[in-house]
Amino acid sequence: MASRFVQYIRGDQNAPGERKLVQKLDFFILTFCCLMYFLNYLDRTNLNNAYVSGMKEELKFHGNQLNQINTVFTVGYTIGQVPCNIALYYIKPRYFFPGCMVIWAGLTMATAGARSPGGIMAIRFFQAIFEASTFVGTHYILGSWYTEKELGKRSGIFTASGLAGTMIGGFIQTGIHSSMDGLSGLSGWRWLFIIDGIITLTVAVYGFFLFPDTPRNTKAPYLSAEEKALAISRVPEVSERTPISWSFLRHCFSTWYWYFFVVLWIIAGETESFSSNALLALYMKAHRGKKYTVTQLNNYPTGVPAVGIVSTLFWATLTDFMGGKRYLVGYWIGITGVVTSALILAYPNNTSVHFGAYYWAGSVYACQATFFAWANDVLRYEEDSLRAVVIASMNMGSNAVNAWWSILFYGANFAPQFTRGMWAMIAVSIAMAVWTALLVWMHVRSERKREVTNAATYDAGKEKDFAGTGEKEAGDGGFDEKV
Repeated sequence: MASRFVQYIRGDQNAPGERKLVQKLDFFILTFCCLMYFLNYLDRTNLNNAYVSGMKEELKFHGNQLNQINTVFTVGYTIGQVPCNIALYYIKPRYFFPGCMVIWAGLTMATAGARSPGGIMAIRFFQAIFEASTFVGTHYILGSWYTEKELGKRSGIFTASGLAGTMIGGFIQTGIHSSMDGLSGLSGWRWLFIIDGIITLTVAVYGFFLFPDTPRNTKAPYLSAEEKALAISRVPEVSERTPISWSFLRHCFSTWYWYFFVVLWIIAGETESFSSNALLALYMKAHRGKKYTVTQLNNYPTGVPAVGIVSTLFWATLTDFMGGKRYLVGYWIGITGVVTSALILAYPNNTSVHFGAYYWAGSVYACQATFFAWANDVLRYEEDSLRAVVIASMNMGSNAVNAWWSILFYGANFAPQFTRGMWAMIAVSIAMAVWTALLVWMHVRSERKREVTNAATYDAGKEKDFAGTGEKEAGDGGFDEKV
């Protein structure tokens, strides 16, 4: 077992040159995608950091305006999901990803000049449309290059980079607030958005020159002709059709993949509500018995994504090692959501219990890597265009629900208890376990049908070959008798 695990960590590529190819892919694909996602989350979550670091008072936020801005962002993000992944089918990723980054970097810096919550709301809507390319687009790219045994670990590393952006954002805001607040007449939270945008632009340039696109259209100078051919041979060859056609849409909505994975991620997205809505920071800000400093408000919640990073890498690696049993994470999420919510409801005035529950709830972030790797695994033998649309639709469906879910159950005005949200979390956590079991059943059923079809095709091919050989032998026999 130990030697098998070491082999897994090192990689079990067997074809000549395959290990070297995967190392190159890891360096150029993962470095760019992880940096892109890190900055994506940094730009996105720093709104919450800015909110508790002076933006609320300076721009005179009131009521649920922060949640409304996040909802508008979610709407833009939802709108951008499927179009962005379809765009990757027509536009090379090394042009599309950096182009989106340049636009959202400019919008991030524009946030520094906002004078009202309404101005930020307008900026965030358009920023979200272009940031929508990152998450689902990267999962589509990872599924295009990596095998089933390699995918979970890479998806985990990618997802962890986004959580790192969430975690580090608090420390960056703390540093900027203490050293740059008031510099050139700008508040520290404004400098935060300016610096984020500048960093994003540099990563976009890196991606433009070195991102390898997909195996069938790559022109990366660091890949030899043999490595390009090997990359194509590592993934199944599937039939293809354009994603913009009625026949494709009918095909997409006639499969079980779209419905089951979209519902899976809708439920999973709401099990992340404690973290995605920054409930710990809002709990601290509205705490009735203690006043937290700006440094504490920014630093203490970083423990949530830290737990998420550890959990993501653990489950992504474990499910890879266990042969792709991604469904195990669904059951873990079910347990976590029920227990943490019950603890908060049972001990409404215990600060330690609340902190512990919110930190533990950060472990549900593991579903991001494992569930999208699961979708890539199941759709590996389907068309690339179908895989791209299903992956994008998963995130689109989740964000469409989250646009109103967060206001209904986790509005800032519900702090510090969020009682309604706790009961909602218990409900979706139970639904998560049930739906995971149903999806496993559908997957097993589908695989059995595929095996039967493949076996029938193989037998038919053997019979055809045998018939052809028999005719030849009979002809040969007749010739001998004639002679």
